[in-house]
Amino acid sequence: MEEGRKGEPAAAAAFGFPAPVRAGATRLGWIGIGVMGGAMANHLLAAGYAVTVFARSPAKAESLVAAGASLADSPAAVAAASDVVFTMVGNPGDVRQVVLDPATGVLAGLRPGGVLVDCTSSSPALAREISAAARAAGCYAVDAPVSGGDVGASEGTLAIFAGGDESVAAWLAPLFGHLGKPTYMGPPGSGQSSKIANQIAVAGAVVGLGESVAFANAAGLDAPLFLDAISNGAAGSRVMGIFGDRVLRREFMSGGPVRYIIKDLGMALEVGDDQQDANVLPGAALYRQMFSAMAANGDGDMCLQGLITVVERLNGIRK
Repeated sequence: MEEGRKGEPAAAAAFGFPAPVRAGATRLGWIGIGVMGGAMANHLLAAGYAVTVFARSPAKAESLVAAGASLADSPAAVAAASDVVFTMVGNPGDVRQVVLDPATGVLAGLRPGGVLVDCTSSSPALAREISAAARAAGCYAVDAPVSGGDVGASEGTLAIFAGGDESVAAWLAPLFGHLGKPTYMGPPGSGQSSKIANQIAVAGAVVGLGESVAFANAAGLDAPLFLDAISNGAAGSRVMGIFGDRVLRREFMSGGPVRYIIKDLGMALEVGDDQQDANVLPGAALYRQMFSAMAANGDGDMCLQGLITVVERLNGIRK
């Protein structure tokens, strides 16, 4: 492939970046169609884009196929049919396999000029590795994890943290606009670092919500009245808006499993091999322990709002 400035691959004008993004012309791929990924892919389908999906369990793709999506048998096959491929899988190991597998991965099938957008909450170092591998293949990669939970995914109001080539992130704006509000955070890996920092803030707010409601209940307060009263004060937050009613209804299975925030907080606390890069984050460490207690109690499939059960157990309120 021809090279542009500073030895970088020249963009393929007729395919992928920088050809204009247009519904009916730009072909999209989606890998990872869980609670959030499925809703996000559906928004793009509804906007008129052709979408090809891959699911390890094809039955999970039935609703998207019924809405007009095509089903492929591998990530590489999705990429071969797409200008832009979104990934939204479970953890960094899944990202590595889905993207970098030399036989079946996205980069094995993506044509020069194609763009990979990884929305998984993953490792900043892996995002940089993928960006370099994409560039070597004449493609582009943007790490674009999201925040807003299942509500944000369903309503198309997610916060999107984009890391990578700024011009490519800007080019993706018409697609991001159907999913939420994008913010360009910096070079490769910056999106992932932003999401990890976001998760520290979310975890602290969820812990505070759980402890406050547990205390209110133990004090004999009307918990719904209490949350409504504080929602307009300094304690009010987007976290309270998403999770507050679910805590009151003890609706603990709505949303993503708690194991994902345990993973994200673990990445925040990672230490380099030379022991010189320790992140001293006592709050994040405590939050991770509390969410890990949910998993240890057999509640790893619960969503974040289930954290109140840990507080209740610690205080002998419920078993």
